[in-house]
Amino acid sequence: MTETTTIQAPMPGVFYRRSDPDDPPFAEPGDRVEAGETIALIGVMKNFNDVTTDVSGTVREFLVENEAEIKAGDDLAVIEVE
Repeated sequence: MTETTTIQAPMPGVFYRRSDPDDPPFAEPGDRVEAGETIALIGVMKNFNDVTTDVSGTVREFLVENEAEIKAGDDLAVIEVE
């Protein structure tokens, strides 16, 4: 069975999958990511904080929509660990 890990929101705010509306998303389902890589941002009062993965692997899915309001501890993405 494949091991997965879930990335959780470290703080409340607005979830962004890209740094600018015209930029591509940081990661898409199926993309390989490295430990420490930014996969999204959380905006809090016009400050943006990186959401990083602590494992290397493949993004399986995002669990929240772009620009959704989130709470600390919400599940954001599933990573299949390599």
